[in-house]
Amino acid sequence: FAWDEVFDWYVELSKTTFQAGGPAAEVSKRVLGEVLDVTLKLLHPVVPFVTETLWTTLTGGESIVVADWPSDSGFRDAAAEREIESLQAVVTEVRRFRADQGLQPGQRVPARLELDGTPFAAHEAAIRQLLRLQPEGEAFSATATLPVAGATVALDLSGTIDVAAERKRLAKDLAAAEKEKAQATAKLGNEAFLAKAPDNVVDKIRGRLTKADEDITRIQAQLGRLPEA
Repeated sequence: FAWDEVFDWYVELSKTTFQAGGPAAEVSKRVLGEVLDVTLKLLHPVVPFVTETLWTTLTGGESIVVADWPSDSGFRDAAAEREIESLQAVVTEVRRFRADQGLQPGQRVPARLELDGTPFAAHEAAIRQLLRLQPEGEAFSATATLPVAGATVALDLSGTIDVAAERKRLAKDLAAAEKEKAQATAKLGNEAFLAKAPDNVVDKIRGRLTKADEDITRIQAQLGRLPEA
């Protein structure tokens, strides 16, 4: 929870709000302060020295040891939860696609976001920052379109990757996966081998076959999404 929900998501989303300034930034600061206060208290029994240092630095309090233990307020905002879950789905899917295309995490890509009607339409700036997406320019031409969570993210990958090199790399990976599948299939189709091989060995080969099938499907999808060279 602390690493994923708090630091990887909430802290990163808060940065956009802080940069924009205004009343929303002040609210986010107060909320983040409360979240960090509670999180450090909950983590204290596990990592006492680190949380003690962080908590006293952030709060100016005497010691986390004598601070009140957090209690559940019982407050839940179902609409806000759905909003953030949808936003997370968009960010996760586009990140996966970027990685599949061989883009570096910090590499910026021109994109057009169609968020109208989604619960997270107000968070376009945050989505762009998290995904390193630039505004679309006059020469924008979508080479990939990702529909996810009711939104559409159109990306212009022209000039961002060496398409020929990426296609060659994926073709090599596909050939390796197909070879692995052929070898596993041959062994599983050999009755003499199955009669002698221990169950754990047969199970391992079945696992290799399953993984090879998954790899083939994934790589073929990646090849299909590559822009024309």
